[in-house]
Amino acid sequence: MPELPEVEVVRRGIGRWATGRTVEKVTIHDPRSLRRHALGTTLAEPARLDSFAAALTQQTLLAPQRRGKFLWIPLQGPAAPAESASGSEPVQQSLLIHLGMSGQVLIDDPSAPAQKHLKITLQLGGECTDLSGSGDEGSGDEGSRGGDPSSEARGEDARPKQLRFIDQRIFGGMQISELVASTHPSGSVPAAAVHIAPDPLEPGFDEETFFRTLRRRKTGLKRALLDQGMVSGIGNIYADEALWLARLHYLRPTETITRAEAARLLDGVKTVMLAALEAGGTSFDALYVNVNGASGYFDRSLQSYGRTGQPCRRCADTPRAATIRRDPFMGRSSFWCPTCQPRPRRARA
Repeated sequence: MPELPEVEVVRRGIGRWATGRTVEKVTIHDPRSLRRHALGTTLAEPARLDSFAAALTQQTLLAPQRRGKFLWIPLQGPAAPAESASGSEPVQQSLLIHLGMSGQVLIDDPSAPAQKHLKITLQLGGECTDLSGSGDEGSGDEGSRGGDPSSEARGEDARPKQLRFIDQRIFGGMQISELVASTHPSGSVPAAAVHIAPDPLEPGFDEETFFRTLRRRKTGLKRALLDQGMVSGIGNIYADEALWLARLHYLRPTETITRAEAARLLDGVKTVMLAALEAGGTSFDALYVNVNGASGYFDRSLQSYGRTGQPCRRCADTPRAATIRRDPFMGRSSFWCPTCQPRPRRARA
């Protein structure tokens, strides 16, 4: 499943190729990718699907935002924004994108063949206002499937004109969601993602709050890291990598974590995520790619995840050299070094 670095790579790619452009047409190839749209309303099919297309058509895509694994694009209409139910506050909508297990966002040309699992297509017009990439470097998203990075010099017609959402397993999707006030750096988040906690790469992330919340949880350390309501963006891969860096076992009871250990763990989370971002994310198969269809290569730098039976790179040359072990965990796996990450006497799953 794409985690924070993979979603950030996609966000940067969308920012580079879609910011400031207008949605001219929406094509829904598979309504299952809109199952979260307009939930709780009285709209029936096909009116619910029509409302998605109507909410996007002729909207300008503003700079994309992210919190944890959630990605959204604020929308700006050609006319004044609609008023809220109270009639006093303007309502701004957003296109919320969740990649789920296998979701992809590609910037492509209409002439490119339709991908096998293509679910939604947005036809784009107008000029992009973020062809510089917003100063984001090393994201691996330079270019697009349908045009090269120098296409801006050749005029609007050379730019890829479609934003495509592809999803093989259909755990992800798109929806229109109202933006509400938040501590997010942009000042707002989609209402559908308001329950998501800040992520470790957000400016102003409160490390003291993280430590105190961790101590109150009374659960296993890895289970706490995967709780998106406590800290967002961390999934199975980067949890194992951060725990390895911090020399902490995944079953360590959270109430026993010291302030110094919590700081070490957060430092590990940030270190591994920034390194993964620099490498374009982690790709084990074709299910995760960036907006130009390229895979990330951070899998070459993994220290624990997926390395069962291989020597631990930290203690391999010591008298207590060990090999990486794999344990079943929450329907997935946990990878750890028995020397560097000793199992606690009192473990919590």
